[in-house]
Amino acid sequence: MALYERDYARNIPREESTSLESGRVEFMKKTYQLLAASMIAAAAGAYATMPFAAQVMEYKWFIFGAELLILFFGLSLSRGKPGLNLLMLFLFTFLTGVSLVPLLASLIAAGNGAVIGNAFLMTSVLFGALSLFAINSRSDFSSWGKPLFITLIVVIVASLLNIFLFKSPMMHVFITAGVILLFGLFTIYDTQNIANGAYDSPVDAAVSLYIDFLNMFTAILQLLGIFGNDE
Repeated sequence: MALYERDYARNIPREESTSLESGRVEFMKKTYQLLAASMIAAAAGAYATMPFAAQVMEYKWFIFGAELLILFFGLSLSRGKPGLNLLMLFLFTFLTGVSLVPLLASLIAAGNGAVIGNAFLMTSVLFGALSLFAINSRSDFSSWGKPLFITLIVVIVASLLNIFLFKSPMMHVFITAGVILLFGLFTIYDTQNIANGAYDSPVDAAVSLYIDFLNMFTAILQLLGIFGNDE
């Protein structure tokens, strides 16, 4: 119950505080329901396009560009528009599932298909544990935003340098491990922000958590695939 014992609720009258708590519980419930639905949409995207892995690989940058357009423009323009914002959410998550197809197909082709389920289970346990920690912790993580964003930029730059310049497998392993740590911290930060009422819409909150989960899942999947191929 630490979520409802923070300073922001201590000077609020009891009846108003109870109503506030109830509203936040409902908001969190809707957020996690949308998060679960988003994962189903992503799984549907991956399943529907798995037979076309070669074509997905060929147009991967086009698909990635479509994801960014929806994330930065579609979801922003549809904010506060019920129905349309849900459409943007599920279109975005569906496309992220499509983007995973080349990685999933390569693992299956290499005989490492079992790591997909293992990665999802590991990510779910880690994500759930970090979310519970954020909700129940008395610590304030609101100051993490800027350092996490700067770290994200550093990771992106390092990834691009390694892809186009260094091409080092060992560097790739370290960057991938760093992504897991980074988005684990983002999970704590975003979850507490949601619990503290920093989001106006469960859709926006679900997008933040989904991105955290997706990046951790992809990174764990890559690490399991790398070490599985070494056996």
